Amino acid sequence: MSTSWLLLLVWSLAAETNASSWPGFLGAGAGPVTSEELPLEWSPEKNVAWKADLPGHGQSSPVIFAGRVYVTSIEGPMKEKCHVLAFDLANGKELWKHTFASSDPVKNSVYVSRAAPTPVADEQSVYCFFESGDVVALAHDGKVRWSRSLANDYGKFKNKFGLAASPVQTADAIVILADDEGPSYLISLSKSDGKNLWKTERKSRVSWSSPALVPFDSNRQVVCSSAGSVDGYDPATGKQLWSFTDVGGNTAATPMPVGNGRFLVGASMGREGENAENAKKSNFAMAIETAAGQLAPKVLWRTEEAMTSFSSPVVVGEYAYWLNRTGVLFCFDMKTGEKKYSQRLKQGCWATPFATNDRIYFPGKDGVTSVIATGPEFKLLAENMLWDPEKIKKDPNPGAGEETEERKKAAANFATPIQYGAAAVPGSLLIRTGEQLVCLRKPATP
Repeated sequence: MSTSWLLLLVWSLAAETNASSWPGFLGAGAGPVTSEELPLEWSPEKNVAWKADLPGHGQSSPVIFAGRVYVTSIEGPMKEKCHVLAFDLANGKELWKHTFASSDPVKNSVYVSRAAPTPVADEQSVYCFFESGDVVALAHDGKVRWSRSLANDYGKFKNKFGLAASPVQTADAIVILADDEGPSYLISLSKSDGKNLWKTERKSRVSWSSPALVPFDSNRQVVCSSAGSVDGYDPATGKQLWSFTDVGGNTAATPMPVGNGRFLVGASMGREGENAENAKKSNFAMAIETAAGQLAPKVLWRTEEAMTSFSSPVVVGEYAYWLNRTGVLFCFDMKTGEKKYSQRLKQGCWATPFATNDRIYFPGKDGVTSVIATGPEFKLLAENMLWDPEKIKKDPNPGAGEETEERKKAAANFATPIQYGAAAVPGSLLIRTGEQLVCLRKPATP
């Protein structure tokens, strides 16, 4: 068998697997899903294929690989239990649950990340990172391949709101961004044994954004948009290739790749509007360019009007979309930055929207998913409620245990379920709340 034929076979199998998988945060590495393969409308009684209750609470998105759904959560007053669960995509049956003790138990609070990082999956394993610094690689039958604690190895994290950055993966490594008030670094771990392939120190900062793999010519770069800089790294060595520092408020949104060396950057005003001025200049399209033999970032266009919140901007075809914290959706021409429209949706999102070939789904924080048609004109296709508000059991005191009156009052945001993340493969759409996983499907064709 020739080497070229073998490579072609491997690529073909990988493409076939990716076509039915959603193997990472925001669908990184997923195959395309068309609108015809997903439901447009649903309700608590319509197009729900199955539901699965989850232990404790979690904010990570589900990932899908080879007919299995993986999701993480934490449990206990000190977040002392870390859970990884596997479900059968076809029927929602729990296949296994792996539970282990957190290496850095901290108070369980609605204001601190709770299993926020989303796992990544490949042919061998699902790789899970928790805000405690624990990393575990589990085979698809649930057996532990390796585990380690970054907090034990390099120091406990000090961010009072926790970590939320999801890993990205290459063929042989997972790359984790740990930006914190204490130790901050970008680290690459071998998929085979969890050992360091490289570790690059970063300036300490407070951020919850995830890195992204951006294609560049025949290779890729790890791009981090985080609290005052946008930086590019070589995924093979960890070497910093370029940096852009005329940015601020970029503490949550993930860089969104939009082609060769191009991506979107989102920035937020902050909880109290403390980043308002910086954020006005920090929502933009960027390109990596080569000048005099050196790599350099270039802002292609900016929008001072649109700002992100927890969700990241998305691109479909020729148009880019920003959703702000109050639920106002902005559409821009991807090439020029020309604004096409702004329109308020029913709810703001704590989850990043996801797109098919001609639709965008916006999972609203409080259960309403707005679905729009892509293109330069606003067209609302559906508004779908995942649960019946009259049948939801509200937490009567979500701020119990919080130390300030301000926090106790603001905790009302967490009294009811929240849509935290979604994943989609042909035929199935999954939405995750803190304590439940829901699979939505179109009715079977007679």
